[in-house]
Amino acid sequence: MSETIFSKIINREIPADIIYEDDLALAFKDINPHAPVHILVIPKKPITKLETAESEDQNLMGHLLLTAKRVAQQINLTKGYRIVINNGSDGGQTVNHLHLHILGGRQMKWPPG
Repeated sequence: MSETIFSKIINREIPADIIYEDDLALAFKDINPHAPVHILVIPKKPITKLETAESEDQNLMGHLLLTAKRVAQQINLTKGYRIVINNGSDGGQTVNHLHLHILGGRQMKWPPG
C-alpha cells in the first residue's frame, strides 16, 4: 500500500486532532466534517479498503467497531450516531486506507446517498 495522509497521521508526519489511540487504532476529527461530530477511526495496519481485508484481519475489524463505540461514548453521543465505511471509488472512498466514519450530533437522514 502506498503512503496516504492517514499513514502520515499515524507516523506523526502531519498533525491531526487525535482523540483516541491504542496499539491497533487511531481516532481523530475529520478536517472536512459532514456532521457536527465527524470522527475517523483507522487501523494502524495498512489495509487499503474493506474489500481487501482478509480473514486474518477479523479481530482487527471487530476492534475497529468497538473502538468506534468507545469513542462515541467518550464524546457523549448519547442520542445516537452513524458508522459509515466507504469501499472503493463508487462507494465514496477518497483515501486508500480503511477508515470508519463516526457521524453524529444531529438527526441522520435516510437514505444517506
